[in-house]
Amino acid sequence: MILLHSHGVLTFANDWKGKPSLWKDYQRFDFKVGEKACFVVVPKKTAPEKYWVWRARFPGYHSEADVLLLDRGFHIAYINTNGMLGSPHAMKYWDEFYETMTQQHGLASKVALEAVSRGGLFVYPWAARHPDRVACIYADVPVCDFKSWPLGQGRGTGDQKTWQNLLKQYGFTEGQALAYRKNPIDVLAPIAKAKIPLLHIITMNDRIVPPGENTLILAERYRSLEGEIEVIEIEKGPRVKGHHFDHPNPTRVADFIQKHAQQKNLPSYE
Repeated sequence: MILLHSHGVLTFANDWKGKPSLWKDYQRFDFKVGEKACFVVVPKKTAPEKYWVWRARFPGYHSEADVLLLDRGFHIAYINTNGMLGSPHAMKYWDEFYETMTQQHGLASKVALEAVSRGGLFVYPWAARHPDRVACIYADVPVCDFKSWPLGQGRGTGDQKTWQNLLKQYGFTEGQALAYRKNPIDVLAPIAKAKIPLLHIITMNDRIVPPGENTLILAERYRSLEGEIEVIEIEKGPRVKGHHFDHPNPTRVADFIQKHAQQKNLPSYE
C-alpha cells in the first residue's frame, strides 16, 4: 500500500522506497543501489520466509514463471548492470545489491537466480563466488562461455561489437580473454559442492548461443562433479535464429524454484 503524507513524501507500508508503478498488477518499486538502477516487484501477500528471485538481464522476457511465483509470495528483483557482461567489476555491484536486499529488506539469505541469454555470464560467476547465498539457478538459453558468444569462435553468429565491449569490461587483450578460465563452464566446482540444483531450457537450433558450446558442455561437467541439472530441450526455436521461443512450461520452472527456495532456506539446512 502506498501512503501519501500531507507534506508530499511517499512512504510504503511494506518498507520499499522508490518510484512506484504497476508490473502485471503487482507493485513495483524502482530505486538505486550505489549508482545502479534496481527494481523489486512485491507480492500481494509475502511468504513468511521472504523468498526472492533475482533476474539477470532481460528481466521482462519469459516472465510467466515470475508471475506464478509472485502469486506464491516471492519477490522478483533486478539490478541493471547491463553492458558489464558478468565482469569482476559487475560482481561488486551484485554483492552490494545482495546485501541491500537481505540485510536492509530482510529477504531470504538464499536467492533463486534466473538468467536469460548473456545473463549466464552473471549468475554463474556470482554463484561460484557465493555458493552459500544461492538456492538454485534457472537459465534460459544461457551463455556459458564468452568464446561462443559474443566472440563467435565456434558455430554461433557472434557479435563483434559486444566482444569489443567485453574486452573493455574485463580489461583483457584478446589473448587474455581466450586464456580466461572463469567462464560459467569453468567455475562449477563450488556450485556443485554446495549442491545447488540447476535447470536450463535450450533450443537445439540456436545459432546465437549454440547449445553444444554452452549448456551441453556445462551440463556434462556439472554431472561429472555430481551436480544436479535438468535440461529442457526444444527442438526448434522459431524466432531470432532459434534463440527465441514461446515458453512451454512456466509452471515447471516456478515449481522448481519454489521447491529449492524452500528447501535451501530451511533453518536446519547445511
